[in-house]
Amino acid sequence: MNSISILSPTKSNRSSFAITKSKAAAFPEAVGPHRFDMRRRSVIIIAIALIAIASTACRWRSNAVAAPTANTNEAAPSLIARADQFYRQRDDLKQLEQGIVLLRQAATEDPDNYDANWRLAKFNFYLASHTEGDYQERAFGEGVKAGKAAVALQPNKPDGHFWLGANYGGALEAETITGLASIGDVRSEMETVLKQNEGYQDGSAHMVLGLLDLKSPKIVGGDPQKAVSEFEKGLQFGKGNAFLRLHLAEAYQAVGRNSDAQQQLNAILTMTPDPDYLPELKEAQTQARQLLEKTNR
Repeated sequence: MNSISILSPTKSNRSSFAITKSKAAAFPEAVGPHRFDMRRRSVIIIAIALIAIASTACRWRSNAVAAPTANTNEAAPSLIARADQFYRQRDDLKQLEQGIVLLRQAATEDPDNYDANWRLAKFNFYLASHTEGDYQERAFGEGVKAGKAAVALQPNKPDGHFWLGANYGGALEAETITGLASIGDVRSEMETVLKQNEGYQDGSAHMVLGLLDLKSPKIVGGDPQKAVSEFEKGLQFGKGNAFLRLHLAEAYQAVGRNSDAQQQLNAILTMTPDPDYLPELKEAQTQARQLLEKTNR
């Protein structure tokens, strides 16, 4: 993962959570209709990258996007392949939406298609992470629904669990979205990913769990030292995961290891770009520069 897109795959970023943008937040444990206590709210990624799952991306409200041309008899695998092509241009959100349209068609024509459903969760996570308001809420909602469908279809594979957890976390981070999940739901999905494939998305599940430990208030289990340990575990699988390094740097700063933090930030700035994850790397590098500027003041 050149970052995670929280998520982020590559050799560097396989998440494209590549958890996306990675945010993390602490939320109430209770499940059901939530009225969030603002004193207990903090940030969560995944970004994912899920990407995990960056605030530097422009917020954008979408207008209706015309559906891409599709043969009504086109098979789901072909639709998915075309959707992946649109995802490569995701920094243009209208291109991303075209991919979502194709994945919806694939999932409608073949409801048991695992690949269509987990991708639909992934694409919606990226879209929601770069939009706001009602549009963001709909995207996270569709992402959660698709993630649940993927988990139901293939409970022993990590993709559905990871992107479901990423959408849970993103929805909880958005102050206007209530009722989709709890912090316990995010943790449960990421722990499941670790059991199935600890290195998934270049260690991005460790990154999301680390963000929960780093950003949550102490009263609900926050622990910066525990976050350092979680991020370091993830780094064993994702040395090219830029967002993982970014959050590890934040955790190092939180425990007073400033020289180690600077080393991680410099590593992000000198990473070799992976053509498949340029948007995520750009976001991570922007945030790394901002942290370095604050550190050097």
